[in-house]
Amino acid sequence: MKSAADLLCEVPLLRSDDRVTRARSVLRDDHYRELFVVDERGALVGYIDISDVLRVAATRSNVTLDGFVREAPSVAPDASLEQIGALLREARTDSVAVLGPDRRVLGGVLLTGIFPILVSRHAPRGTVEERMSTRVVTVEADDPVSRVLALVTETGYSAFPVMKRRQLVGMVSRRDLLSSGRTRRGADGGLDVEALMSTPAITISPDAAVCDATALLCRHDISRLPVVDGTKVVGILDRHDVLGGLLLAEA
Repeated sequence: MKSAADLLCEVPLLRSDDRVTRARSVLRDDHYRELFVVDERGALVGYIDISDVLRVAATRSNVTLDGFVREAPSVAPDASLEQIGALLREARTDSVAVLGPDRRVLGGVLLTGIFPILVSRHAPRGTVEERMSTRVVTVEADDPVSRVLALVTETGYSAFPVMKRRQLVGMVSRRDLLSSGRTRRGADGGLDVEALMSTPAITISPDAAVCDATALLCRHDISRLPVVDGTKVVGILDRHDVLGGLLLAEA
């Protein structure tokens, strides 16, 4: 059976005294949603994510990571994929640190890599409606980018459905914000959400099988899937919602 060592990825490591601007640069140029923070010995201190760097409004700043670091889930190299999945589900993170002796970070296991394996091993059951979140926060296509920035920091969500004339027309994510470079509040230069959003939005109906939703999440490598009943967005399903329905602890 595969273990953490089999899915180990080399990941960028930062120090607590690194500036937020450095973290912003690394996250903008790479596909990671989170970065691990280590001490001078390479031992795990915690992690930061895209939402954390978006909270610092200035593109040039002396602010360090120290005040943003949170506890990171971690495993040993021989941890099972089910153990990792359970940790990701509990922490609702997109990565788990793999630690060697003295808590030194050997690398990470990413949710994008482990998710397809777990859902193939433990076929998700039930309907989308049974697993989705019904708290939906949307933005309008003509909203300024600064509104999305505010919602990222207020809600902690990673992406938002975009509406236009009461129709779902796309999705906009915190990575879209980061990649645009328009991360200073009040400095979006007139840019609106429609200019950044991904379109068309990939959707699912509430009565669809969860296994069909997982296929869409994997095929399109998206983190959040809008659930649509007719023209109305009635929910959101993400990878963690799917993990919540898997019997990982018993595997």
